[in-house]
Amino acid sequence: MRSMVEEARRSMTAIEAPSDILETPAPTMRRRASRRLASYLQAAPLALILGAFLLLPIAAIVIVSFWDYDSVQIYPDFVTLNYAETLGSWVTWRTFFNTVKFVVLVWAISLFVGFWVAYFLAFHVRTVKMQTALFLLCTIPFLTSNIIRMISWVPFLGRNGLLNSALVDLGIVPAPLEFLLFSEFAVVLAMVHLYALFMVTPIFNTLVRIDRSLVEAARDAGASATQILTNIIIPLAKPGIAIGSIFVVTLVMGDFITVRFMSGGQSASVGLMIANQISLLQYPAAAANAVVLLAVVLMMVAAILRIVDIRKEL
Repeated sequence: MRSMVEEARRSMTAIEAPSDILETPAPTMRRRASRRLASYLQAAPLALILGAFLLLPIAAIVIVSFWDYDSVQIYPDFVTLNYAETLGSWVTWRTFFNTVKFVVLVWAISLFVGFWVAYFLAFHVRTVKMQTALFLLCTIPFLTSNIIRMISWVPFLGRNGLLNSALVDLGIVPAPLEFLLFSEFAVVLAMVHLYALFMVTPIFNTLVRIDRSLVEAARDAGASATQILTNIIIPLAKPGIAIGSIFVVTLVMGDFITVRFMSGGQSASVGLMIANQISLLQYPAAAANAVVLLAVVLMMVAAILRIVDIRKEL
């Protein structure tokens, strides 16, 4: 019995011995710690910049959204009246609905135009130099400010503008079309003009990475152009479509200059409502609307990321 116990102890010692051998030496652990510290130091500048210029302003807006105010000044406090007025007002809900309507229309048109422009540049332009030249040609309007680009639509879409004059002279319409300017049509058109490039760029970046051998193999297998487009190109372009959609959605949701100028004051958006509240010194109410707007935008972005994994592009 005593011999059996000794053998069991020796076997346990033999089993535990390799763990002592596999213990990490102290110099190796120090090197790992130094690498970990170096990685934290490398990420520290970006973390400080994001904290100072992103997290702190958002935190300040959230704090101010709970303050009270009157026609004279604002009072540091903790009240939920601003959110109650924002979420309980039918005007606010209609404004959000109108903004989402603009988002859907601009996103759909920008996606259609941006995809086919990117598709042409990636698959029908053979040389890289020509692709670069045509892409830079698309960016020329962006060398000017948004205001100037919007103003340029006024002499074209106005009642006596170039388009109406041409339509009347050709006999296509008997009288000038009134809806072309200072309407929701003008708002959507101007937004597409302003933000379509944000859809073209990521889609083009995705399409140029597609292996052309996949397209050639599908063509050799007898696939039609439509089948190649729907089964190969569009699925592989989903990350770029998602990134462009995030750009367009966030830009349109926060836009207020385009809505104010191109609608002639006949339409509204959440951004315009916040701008009007700021002009009236209603900062807590504007902050509450900004927080709600931020939450809606984050939910939209989360839905896009849920559908498409864009980590392949990052």
